[in-house]
Amino acid sequence: MPENEPIICKPTPWFLFRAFLMLAMFSVFAVLFYKDGSTGYRKKNETFYLHKTFQQAQREFSEMQGGGNLTPESWRSYAEKQVVAFPDDPGVLPADIQLPMPWPDVLADHEKMKPLKWNLLWREYTKQRGMNASPPEHAFDAKKIREQWIVFWICAALALIALFFLVRTLGRKLVADGDALTSQSGKRVPYAEMKRLDLRKWETKGLAFIEYEGSSGNGRIRIDGLTYGGFKQENGQPAEALMKRVKSKFSGEILEYAPVATEESPQHRDEGAS
Repeated sequence: MPENEPIICKPTPWFLFRAFLMLAMFSVFAVLFYKDGSTGYRKKNETFYLHKTFQQAQREFSEMQGGGNLTPESWRSYAEKQVVAFPDDPGVLPADIQLPMPWPDVLADHEKMKPLKWNLLWREYTKQRGMNASPPEHAFDAKKIREQWIVFWICAALALIALFFLVRTLGRKLVADGDALTSQSGKRVPYAEMKRLDLRKWETKGLAFIEYEGSSGNGRIRIDGLTYGGFKQENGQPAEALMKRVKSKFSGEILEYAPVATEESPQHRDEGAS
């Protein structure tokens, strides 16, 4: 590569994949907790209390039938006066439920209650209403529903943060030309103004820090080789090439660990060089 030809390090697939994975994960969690907080737990409560009502109706039918005087008319008259024992707090129930809610009509049918197979009536009822025939093990109170909303907002915020960093990084790059290094934020710093190059994390984590001082101001540039450029040999190890360019132009203090003499000195970057 010509000495003054710019070396451009764009966001790596390694980073983009992980950023997208985080975005997808938090987004899915946010959707699930939103469903539970808005309607999911309320519908489960409806199923829970209606299921208990079917059990209660069967018990009361059996007790009244055992007396020997239960007729279809007397049972219907009794059943039509009963209401589903929902909790006092309407906020834990679906918004379209009208309270008090009478027993479902099927429970007033003497012939259908007679076989003592209330579970079959329950399956038939839930199928007609498009409900889940399997009730939850317990009801969910207002605190549990509120917790779903809290976790939803946390996951939604994390998803927005992941989206922000993903979009921001997509439009960034590191550029090393013949005279200066341009950071991912667009800050152009001449090599002559660089005072210290910290390479102590470069071999293990692909991280380096450059302190600068001069006409471009005072500050520090963070070079993340795993995020920008990468170290894959098939791509020409862009991040390593950029660092070599910086080192060849750098005349300040370099901080790095002294190499240990071993037969093999593998690099321990997460992305890998192969």
